[in-house]
Amino acid sequence: MDLRDVLAANLRRLRHAKGLSQDDLAYEAEVSRSYLSQIEKGRAGKFYASLRIVERVATVLQVEAWELLKPTIKGGQG
Repeated sequence: MDLRDVLAANLRRLRHAKGLSQDDLAYEAEVSRSYLSQIEKGRAGKFYASLRIVERVATVLQVEAWELLKPTIKGGQG
């Protein structure tokens, strides 16, 4: 899996778990909603997130930045 896809999947999962809309997360992380939307599209969006943005989003989601980049194993493990 492409790292952009990993970031996209984790970002969506964690954002939903926190009950945040893209607008809310974008506002708190000080990025545009369209930028956040492109990140959530992963490889399909042909968009790259800077590490600074990953760090800001992680802070808002109250997780470590590496948690956004960690591949998960299908079936609920990892």
